[in-house]
Amino acid sequence: MGRILESLPGLLLLLGEGLLVALAALILHTAWTITHPPRRTFATALAAGRPTDPSKLDVPLAFEEWTFRAVRGPRAIELPVWDIKGRHESGPVVILTHAWGDSRIGALSRIPSLADRASRIIAWDMAGHGEAPGTCSLGHREVNDLLALIERVGREREIVLFGWSFGAGVSIATAARANELKDPPTISGVIAESASRFVDTAPRNVMIAKSLPYRVNLPIALRWVGWRCGAGARWRGFDRVPMAAMASCPLLFIHGQDDPISPLDDAFALAGAAKNARVDVIPNAGHVGLWSEPSNRARCEWALDWVMARRDASL
Repeated sequence: MGRILESLPGLLLLLGEGLLVALAALILHTAWTITHPPRRTFATALAAGRPTDPSKLDVPLAFEEWTFRAVRGPRAIELPVWDIKGRHESGPVVILTHAWGDSRIGALSRIPSLADRASRIIAWDMAGHGEAPGTCSLGHREVNDLLALIERVGREREIVLFGWSFGAGVSIATAARANELKDPPTISGVIAESASRFVDTAPRNVMIAKSLPYRVNLPIALRWVGWRCGAGARWRGFDRVPMAAMASCPLLFIHGQDDPISPLDDAFALAGAAKNARVDVIPNAGHVGLWSEPSNRARCEWALDWVMARRDASL
C-alpha cells in the first residue's frame, strides 16, 4: 500500500501530462477543421448527380469563368468566379456568397430564381472552399475579398449582395464597408439567408449537432485563428449587428423557423439594428433546404421581390 501511495503523485503527473497533450491535439484539430472546410467541387456535384455549372441547369444559362486577385498579406491568391447572364436586362448584378463548406455549386439551387430578377449573376468560391486556394478566415479576410470582387465587377449596374449562412455575414459586413472603395458602387440591397451574428455561433451549433466536444477547445481555437488571420484573439469588430446598422441599403433576412445552426433570434437582432430591414421566416424549415424544397422555394422567391423585381413585373 505504501509503495502505491509513493507512486501516486508521479502517476497523477503522468495522467495530467497526457490530458494536456490530448487537449492540445483537440484544439489544433478544431482550429484546422474550422479553417479547412470540406470542399464542394465539380467532382462532388458530379458524383451526386447534380448540376456542375450554370449550363447544366434545367434551363441552361450562359456563363463565363474567370478569376480575380485577392490580396492576403504579403501574397495574393486567385479566386474563381462564374459570371452568369441573367434574363432581366435592366435588373441588378447579384453577387452570391456561399456558406462555410459550400461553394459556387451551392449557388446553382438559387440561380434559377434569380435569373428573371438579375441582369448578371456572379458566383464565387471563397478562399479554402470549392476550387479556390487558401484557407478560410471565418469571415474576416473574406470581406476584403468580396470588396475586391465588387471592384472587379465595376459599376455598370446596381449591386445586390446575396449570401447564405457564413456568406450572409460576409455580405452584411461588405455592404457596411462598401464606401471604403475608391469608386463606391451602388449597393441596392442585401439578401441575408440563415445569418448569424457572432463568429462562434455556427461552429458551436454544428459541433453540438454532431455531439463533438466544444466547450474548451472551440473558444481557444477561435482565439488562435483570430490572432493568426488578423482579426484579433477576441474578434473585436466582428459582431454583425453594428455592421447591419452601418449598411445604408435595405436588408432582407430569409430564415428557417427551426434553424438549429443560426438562431432565428439573430435575424431579428440584425434586422432590428438596420435602417431598413425585413425578416421573412420560412415555416418548418431548418438551416438548409430553403431552395431545394418546392414549398420553401416559393416562399423564398416571394421574399426576393421585396429587394428585386421580376422581369415580367417590369414589362
